[in-house]
Amino acid sequence: MNWEPITLEELSLEISKGEKEMSPENFQFWNEIKFTPTKWTEHEFGNKGEGFWAVAKYKNLVLYYNDIEEGFNISEFKKDGEIKEYGVEQDELQHALIKLKKLVEYYEI
Repeated sequence: MNWEPITLEELSLEISKGEKEMSPENFQFWNEIKFTPTKWTEHEFGNKGEGFWAVAKYKNLVLYYNDIEEGFNISEFKKDGEIKEYGVEQDELQHALIKLKKLVEYYEI
């Protein structure tokens, strides 16, 4: 298999698609935590693609696109730019955002 990392343009399309599917409440939360997509390192599987595109963070959680698995994932981080754990979810953005909100609410992060 000849895997190629997702481009910023392709990621932007995934983000736009997810934003269109968000409820108004989730879209508001998204707008509060999103940032310009930035490559963050992940040392277990992320080296080949020079990391994964991080798109949002809330306190110690980062929402990123895993282009190996082709989906959005959530991980803890200790410092900006470094994803702590590899995630294998294949979630669309709006679904990963809902999971993030539930984590925040459950753990009162």
